[in-house]
Amino acid sequence: MKALRWHGPRQLRLTELDVPSPGPGELRIAVAYCGICGSDLHEYLDGPHAIPIDAPHALSGRKAPLTLGHEFCGTVVERGPGTRLALGTRVAIEPEYRCGRCEYCLAGRYNLCRDMGFVGLMGDGGMAESVVVPDYTAHLLPDAVEMEQAAVFEPAAVALHAVRQSSLRAGDACAVFGLGPIGQLIVMMLRQLGAGRILAVDLSPQRLAQAGAWGADRLIDARHEDAVRIIQAQTGGSGAAIAFEAGGTQATLDGALACLRKGGEAVLVGLMGRASLDIFATINRELRIVSSVGYRDVYPTLIEWTARGRIDPSRIVSRVVSLQEAVSQGFDALVEDKELLKVLVQPGAAP
Repeated sequence: MKALRWHGPRQLRLTELDVPSPGPGELRIAVAYCGICGSDLHEYLDGPHAIPIDAPHALSGRKAPLTLGHEFCGTVVERGPGTRLALGTRVAIEPEYRCGRCEYCLAGRYNLCRDMGFVGLMGDGGMAESVVVPDYTAHLLPDAVEMEQAAVFEPAAVALHAVRQSSLRAGDACAVFGLGPIGQLIVMMLRQLGAGRILAVDLSPQRLAQAGAWGADRLIDARHEDAVRIIQAQTGGSGAAIAFEAGGTQATLDGALACLRKGGEAVLVGLMGRASLDIFATINRELRIVSSVGYRDVYPTLIEWTARGRIDPSRIVSRVVSLQEAVSQGFDALVEDKELLKVLVQPGAAP
């Protein structure tokens, strides 16, 4: 089979591999679509960040070179002993490895597992014609959910978990700083979960327009507008109850904190290295800062909402490319064209 393998920064190689066989508690999935995530781009440009290179990951047993891709769906084509799903079952993959034994797993907080990792970052992933995954990662898809929708459940899960991490109450005014795929999906989740006024901030007119289609009430172009001043004006002078930082920059962090009302809450979702903040102002206004990693117990909700037509996460998909085109029309295109939101790789498609 063909697979797109990470060998180092700017070294993604389309490789012929033996078809993997599932062991006990594992399934082999024929991949329908696999999305390219921002974390994949980080690994491509200047990794490794999460990819193990010196020692194999504790749960996957894999280290580089490995196959990228953690946003994927497909069909069960082979079963190992002790698995639940029948051959031919359409599934969305929740790609978090978990041990099931540590204190976090036993408490139901499996996204904080001591050995937590992601299929496609710490083990072989979905940018291949097929992939072996733990049985517990597979969620059955009803007929009403299309494969292209299921391919976007992973970033949608990040967004839904982030909103659930917040202290959102019905009617709360919320700001979202950074309207990449996760920011767009946060807007969608906030609208589904009863937020009040949603204020969306970005530098891209196209991304702002897309957030408006998701349900954002006020679109703020940070190139020309003072986002903090506008958010305060839109909230009667008090500020937002909750701000989601989804841009991963110092500027978006500064804006998310500055726009909050006293006692407000900032939810950190965007990935970045070190950042600074005004501790005096944070304490003096009694702000809360929470963070969000991965997801837990959100896939059933996303599947139900999609099947009922409440959401369509595939609306963030910008293009679909073949595995042979994944580097030039996927990774490189996302680096060069900031208007692209989500590129799906279709391993079975002709180039």
